[in-house]
Amino acid sequence: MLAEIITIGDEILIGQIIDTNSAFIATELNKIGVSVYQITSVQDQKEHILSALANAKSRVDIVIVTGGLGPTKDDITKHTFCTFFNDVLVEDKAVLGHVEMLFANYISTPISDLNRKQALVPSKAVILHNAHGTAPGMWIHEDDTTFISLPGVPFEMKNLMHSAVLPKLVEFYERPHIIHRTLVTYGLGESAIAQRIELWEDQLPSFIKLAYLPNLGRVRLRMTAKGADYTLLMAAIEAEHKKLLPIIGDIVYGVEDEETIEELVAKLLGEKGLTLATAESFTGGEIAARITAIPGASTYFKGSVVSYATETKINVLHVPEKVIEEYSVVSEEVAIAMASGVKKLLKTDFSIATTGNAGPTKGDSDAEVGTVCIAIATPNNVFVEKFQMGTHRDRIVQKSVNKAFELLQKEIVKM
Repeated sequence: MLAEIITIGDEILIGQIIDTNSAFIATELNKIGVSVYQITSVQDQKEHILSALANAKSRVDIVIVTGGLGPTKDDITKHTFCTFFNDVLVEDKAVLGHVEMLFANYISTPISDLNRKQALVPSKAVILHNAHGTAPGMWIHEDDTTFISLPGVPFEMKNLMHSAVLPKLVEFYERPHIIHRTLVTYGLGESAIAQRIELWEDQLPSFIKLAYLPNLGRVRLRMTAKGADYTLLMAAIEAEHKKLLPIIGDIVYGVEDEETIEELVAKLLGEKGLTLATAESFTGGEIAARITAIPGASTYFKGSVVSYATETKINVLHVPEKVIEEYSVVSEEVAIAMASGVKKLLKTDFSIATTGNAGPTKGDSDAEVGTVCIAIATPNNVFVEKFQMGTHRDRIVQKSVNKAFELLQKEIVKM
């Protein structure tokens, strides 16, 4: 069972907005056993849309279109559907009543004829009620292909997917089951992992595929099983998971969609009643931001000092000036002093400290761009590790944040 997603809008093609709709739709389709064959973005231009629809029809069972359903002249999806299906627009009384209700109760500007035209829909379409907007969704089935048109506004599209599209697809089609199991690993590169698990991978059943998904200091290993028998697929995934864990268990930090590394750290701190503080230089508060994005972080996270400038390290964290002069601001010695200083300042059990050179220039240090020192202070001691994280500024920061959480997690587990 194959689907294609077509997004309509010049704003996507010029990079003005990011197409998050396709990622959401693909994820939701996958959950019900529909594989996405292709994602296409097209201009707000009739011939381009017609060509995309015809091409999609030739290769997939389901075509989902988002965008181009508003009241303005550049929103042409309905008119293009009429051309494609040799159809005409007709007024849908239920849609008109809904549009008028929204304006009467929730929209301060007066309703116009343009707004009322939202109730014009192709006569062949089954209307999908959009509770949160004026543009309805549409469903047309023709020549063994289902075409679905949804608004481009993300929260409207998501509601329609959950309330109308997915239930209707489940009822309309017999679908295979698709099961994913994604292990998140930290601390070992893709090629090294591949060498370690080569024998296991070679012996996978033919209906289970493995994908390596490396990103910023971590590698996700995604097993995908596809077939008609859900029980058999789940049993096979579980069995292969159990075989894999003894091989790479030392670098596995969770299953995706269950816990990120920072969520795992947060859970461990909470369960053990431990507290954390951070002292960040080149990471600029990114570690603290990830922690405080987790609800309930105030129970274990006491705060952060973003000591970006050298004088802040000296005046707030009490890093000895002579240590900086002797070893430079990007050094293992300074990272240790930062971790010790913030742990003492905020009276916590653990602390993380980062100092490094993310570039593009060397700043206050002679260290090469990409040089990073990460220190962890525990209730019993403090240690530091030094890394070379490459030359790309954002990647240096993100890889270092991931590495800091990895180092911290290992220490908390020991408690």
